Amino acid sequence: MSSSCHVGCSDADRERSRAGDPIAASGRAPGVRRRSCPAPRVPASHPDFAVLRRYAAPVAAMEIRRARPERDDGERFAAYFEVAADGLLTWMFGKRYVDVVVRAYLEPGHDLSHEYVWFAESDDGVAGMLSGYSSADHAEASDAPLFRAAGIRSVRALGAALMAARLFSFMGRLPDGDWYVQALAVDSSRRGRGVGSLLLDHAERVAVSEGSTRLALDVAIDNDDARRLYERRGMAVEDTSPSVLFEPGMAVHRMAKRL
Repeated sequence: MSSSCHVGCSDADRERSRAGDPIAASGRAPGVRRRSCPAPRVPASHPDFAVLRRYAAPVAAMEIRRARPERDDGERFAAYFEVAADGLLTWMFGKRYVDVVVRAYLEPGHDLSHEYVWFAESDDGVAGMLSGYSSADHAEASDAPLFRAAGIRSVRALGAALMAARLFSFMGRLPDGDWYVQALAVDSSRRGRGVGSLLLDHAERVAVSEGSTRLALDVAIDNDDARRLYERRGMAVEDTSPSVLFEPGMAVHRMAKRL
């Protein structure tokens, strides 16, 4: 896969977003309610939340660090990405998606690589995750590591990708000079406390340091709270994607701002 988007959030998360912190954003598929796809919103009982609680940290003395090419960070990344993507990874790869994502994460040269991941962390652990890359990096990325990691599960992923082909194509188009926020997620116990804003500030600094001239992301068309939040940060809707086959409500807005 070569595209990604920001996703919808639960009602509780939308309430937290009003407190000023970016809600979970993310991954590579329609970030909206999937009426016919087996990708329900991730409940607090989801096993990934145990991973997030394990790595939770207070906001005080929070720093941003690059992800390491290690399994522990790969598991953190998979957990945050799944919550941010509203169950997308389970939809595409099944219940053992963590193994798929970790194997891909450890390899360079693709959008889910550790090369494009940062964590917000304090002495007590990780509280949030950012994944993003420049248009130049994206143009050189390959889907091969992900499908190689998926093995037989790639058949399921390809079926999902066919359903969302027009949407994925839209999200995969990054103009020259754009830096794309692929995923942003904050630990459930830390939302509304500035961690997401800290990660977005970091994304802007990285983008500028790499010579990018715009920050871009995709947000689900039904996620008005997230859209308004990004508008407050100076971003504006510039285009809207086609919807998923047989799912007219599954689409995204492309938002961007000049840096």
